[in-house]
Amino acid sequence: MADRPAAQDVTELLRAWHLGESGALDRLLPLVYAELRRVARARLRHERPGHTLQATALVHEAYVRLVGGRGPAPQNRAQLFAVAARLMREILVDHARRKAASKRGGSVTLVGLDESIEAPVVPVDILALDRALTELHARDPRLCRVVELRFFAGLTIDETADALEVSTATVERDWTVSRAWLHQRLSQ
Repeated sequence: MADRPAAQDVTELLRAWHLGESGALDRLLPLVYAELRRVARARLRHERPGHTLQATALVHEAYVRLVGGRGPAPQNRAQLFAVAARLMREILVDHARRKAASKRGGSVTLVGLDESIEAPVVPVDILALDRALTELHARDPRLCRVVELRFFAGLTIDETADALEVSTATVERDWTVSRAWLHQRLSQ
């Protein structure tokens, strides 16, 4: 991608942020903001018509959760987008739960499981997807992480391999297995 910041620049700013350098976070956000919005727009494109959550709000909420997070802080660009993917998933699920709670049996949030498949995207209930991913995580955490990174963060096979510190062949195999497993679970 032409507008993608250099991984080294992002890593250096993350390191400076962790070391408490004032202003590092202020310099980091503009570097990754456009890419985070692209990821958010891609995820929201598969939501149901009339969805009230906008890409900007999704990015901002993920950023607030990242900055205030209690978990391990990302050390490089791949880890930053991995954390952002997990946070975006949580935000979308929270949003779907609030909508469902506000209307008894409320509207279902739909997303496409894989936009890279040549067949038409099949929408799925994001709450059902979240339940399936939770079950997948219990069975094999890495398979779940691959789905989060590929689907929610929009990372490539190579970027996912870097984030998980595994080979691209492993990610390709895990991506195939996890999609098949999720398809079977969500088709029930």
